[in-house]
Amino acid sequence: MSRINTNVQSLLARRILGQQSQTLTKSLERLSTGLAINRGSDHPAGLIASENLRSQKASLNAAIGNAERANQVVNIAESGLGEISNLLVEVQALVTETGNQAGLSDAERQANQLQVDSILQTIDRIASTTSFQGTKLLNGTYDFSITNQNTAVAEARIDSAKLAHNETRNVQVVVTNSAQHGSLFLSAGSATNVLDFGGNASERFVLEIGGSEGTRRFSFASGTTIANVATSINGFKDETGISAVASAHFLELKSTEFGSSQFVSAKIVDDAGGNLGAKTIRDASGTDENIIGAGSTTFANANSAIRDTGQDVTAVINGDTAAGDGKKISINNDMLALTLELTSTGAQTVASINTALTVSLPAAKFSIGPSVDISNQVSLGLGNVAARNIGSISTGYMTTLVSGGANNLVNGNLQDAQKVIDESITQIARLRGRIGALQKNVIESTIRALGVTLESTTAAESSIRDTDFAAETASLTRAQILVSAGTNVLTIANAQPQSALALLA
Repeated sequence: MSRINTNVQSLLARRILGQQSQTLTKSLERLSTGLAINRGSDHPAGLIASENLRSQKASLNAAIGNAERANQVVNIAESGLGEISNLLVEVQALVTETGNQAGLSDAERQANQLQVDSILQTIDRIASTTSFQGTKLLNGTYDFSITNQNTAVAEARIDSAKLAHNETRNVQVVVTNSAQHGSLFLSAGSATNVLDFGGNASERFVLEIGGSEGTRRFSFASGTTIANVATSINGFKDETGISAVASAHFLELKSTEFGSSQFVSAKIVDDAGGNLGAKTIRDASGTDENIIGAGSTTFANANSAIRDTGQDVTAVINGDTAAGDGKKISINNDMLALTLELTSTGAQTVASINTALTVSLPAAKFSIGPSVDISNQVSLGLGNVAARNIGSISTGYMTTLVSGGANNLVNGNLQDAQKVIDESITQIARLRGRIGALQKNVIESTIRALGVTLESTTAAESSIRDTDFAAETASLTRAQILVSAGTNVLTIANAQPQSALALLA
């Protein structure tokens, strides 16, 4: 056919050449950008999946950065605490050295006190200057806020708590078993509350008592009042861990502290040659240490130590069974970690403390996951570690060691001073341990886990969105050949109507 108005062959060649040109353009675009999906029309479903994965990658990268920043923050806090710990050890050495009173002059004791004063000032300075980007870390800025503290709670320490925005959490405590001292009752007195050996003045009542701190043997003569026996025993309570109280016809022996690690033991070495009469050692009631129990051992049969052990308080905190240690109770779970020291009355009263206290932020709160929610949040309570706050309510605080304080090194109570220092060193070490556990077991492990997740997410996104260069270069070569062939074909098709001129000639 020889038509000149309509060249069907040219139209066909032009359409196919256009298609091949589009294929070539897409191949060039994919190879130049490195992306198989440059717009929604390239792969609608693939674009949706890849954009979601890109969003996850961005969140994961930000989470890794957050975790690394959190690690830097706690590193700075830990370095400050480490220096405070070293300073406390130095104070420990000074107190121990000063305890050698006969070997030190007044000038040396005063020099040691000056060192303690300067150390306490340095501790205060570290607490007030340790900071990250201008935010102080050890002055209580990042401690949890405690309100509504019940009178049954003597002291509270919040280690961590997960709280939503503006959330507060009430701490409910139910004491299920009371804390107890180790306790024994000795019916050693006569009707007039004195030791009566029936006129045998040469005899002696020899009693050996023991507690968590040590043992001591006492010897008493006939006519000694039970009150004086108690006074003699109390004179050594720091060495034995046992205190004594005289009551009507009884001498009550108690451990100085509460808990299962405390005990009292009594052994009758000599019952005045049997001249005391039918005297006994009685244990305490199982429910109340101040009530005499049913168990009884005569002095004659008490040649081996009779022992009674104290009891830790047991309680439930917000539905979780708490660990008890003397008057202290604690829980440690993902949502709340705290330690409460109850008062003696609170620890010995089996009852429900409806609101022991209320916990709220601020605290050192870090978001170390890809989602901003409570499950990806960790928090750390960093209390004020100034000298006035290091120690405990039961032992006292480091400020008692300053010049003129009750436990100063010149004329203060060095035994109590060492108890304060021991508690302070333990307190700082415990805080450093919590920080170390957070770094090792939470932050650093989270960084590693996020890194693996980021690798997998990146690989998934790459397999969907990135160009396969091997396949695309093959496609490019094919498209180039087809475009070249199409161009030649179109040229031939466009020239075909010219054959009509031969007919006119």
